[in-house]
Amino acid sequence: MSWPWAPAAWGWPPTPSPSCPASCPRVDEVARAKSDPAGGVQLADIQEARRRIAGVARRTPVLSSPSLDAALGCTVLLKAENLQRTGSFKVRGAVNKIACLLAKERRRGVVAASAGNHAQGVALAAQAAGCRAVIVMPRHASLAKVTATRGYGAEVLLHGESFDEAQARALELSQAEGLIFIPAFDDAAIVAGQGTIGLEIMEDVPQADAVLVPAGGGGLIAGVAVALKESGCRAEVIGVQAAAAPALSQSLAAGRLKPVKAHSTVADGIAVGHPGQLPFQLVRRHVDRILTVDDEVITQAMVLLLERAKLLVEGAGAVGIAALLGGLREYRGRRVVAVLSGGNIDSNLIARVLEHGLAHAGRYLVLRVVVQDQPGRLARLLEGIAQADVNVLEVAHRRAATHLPIGVVEVEVVVETRDAAHGEEVCAHLERQGYSQGAPGPGPFGVPVRYFTSKEAEWRQQLTAPAPAP
Repeated sequence: MSWPWAPAAWGWPPTPSPSCPASCPRVDEVARAKSDPAGGVQLADIQEARRRIAGVARRTPVLSSPSLDAALGCTVLLKAENLQRTGSFKVRGAVNKIACLLAKERRRGVVAASAGNHAQGVALAAQAAGCRAVIVMPRHASLAKVTATRGYGAEVLLHGESFDEAQARALELSQAEGLIFIPAFDDAAIVAGQGTIGLEIMEDVPQADAVLVPAGGGGLIAGVAVALKESGCRAEVIGVQAAAAPALSQSLAAGRLKPVKAHSTVADGIAVGHPGQLPFQLVRRHVDRILTVDDEVITQAMVLLLERAKLLVEGAGAVGIAALLGGLREYRGRRVVAVLSGGNIDSNLIARVLEHGLAHAGRYLVLRVVVQDQPGRLARLLEGIAQADVNVLEVAHRRAATHLPIGVVEVEVVVETRDAAHGEEVCAHLERQGYSQGAPGPGPFGVPVRYFTSKEAEWRQQLTAPAPAP
């Protein structure tokens, strides 16, 4: 089987045409661009971007899941950009940006800085256009993302300990070698390319009540909002940010661009401390509101998408579902579109993220039980726990703990429960079996550990306790 890797086979670069291909239907003619010369990006720009990116970026599906609807209490429609080429929406803007370059500029090549999705988007777009691409990535960038970026034909340079250092090096290369710098979000062609998602939503779900869009640097939500609002869409456009990087929401509240320090978050794709000036102005005009969600809810949303919709979505892509989990009560029973912006998550992080999400959904319970150090006591404890209809995941048997007297042991048992209420049933069941419950303590993922002591062990602890001072 042969694959059309050559640019000519893709019909790339596109030739000017006043019409859009039949495979790429336009929004109804009544939805013409408004006259807004100061806006930087208008509906007509996004419609033209769709013509340019056809053949490289794919039109992604809008998926539904009755199981997900039942869990969230509304009709949820998933705009699955995690199924986009390179696994992210970023390729749309990159393809449009490179297509807008003059032929002599494409011959010079392009350069970009990124630790993830933008890198792969630019690499694929450059490969499609037949031009050189240099991608500067921080030294700590994941091996999987470095390998994927090189797989699209880009030259990858590892430089610096942070994104800022990588970007500074990319700008130096742009000056020194004449390469065209491709920004991640603060660029009209990038915003217009990302806005093609909005055109597709308008055509596929014209009666949506709300559209939830991840918001980091602002390029995605700005483009989607322009496409929807200038197409006459009546849906509320809601941006969703990670609580660890709320730059856009704080900027809107301040009425001006207000950079913040972006902290570590599972939604690293939107952990941007300094949004773009152009996206910010478009967001001010077209976005109805910005919400923030914390990591605990984001990981729960990732688990929910995997279990109910069978979709692997990265943290940044799951924030829309996290917002619904976190209490968008006004959309109960209504139609909501959630843009799943990407699905690129390192394989070695998947298990940890799932454990984190399950724990905060109340589906992991950590028990620490002090029992007598005698044959059969561990078996009796596990048999009692099993009677509560739980699945035992881990067991640790500790004799050497310094806080324990001789003759007793501490057993840590991690069990899987249906939900938080089931976990409380397990604890009540242990109390009925004669184990006394102590005060909860800190545990993994911020979930409390539940402490219990058997009657025999409790008696022994009292017996060996030091006498009070006279």
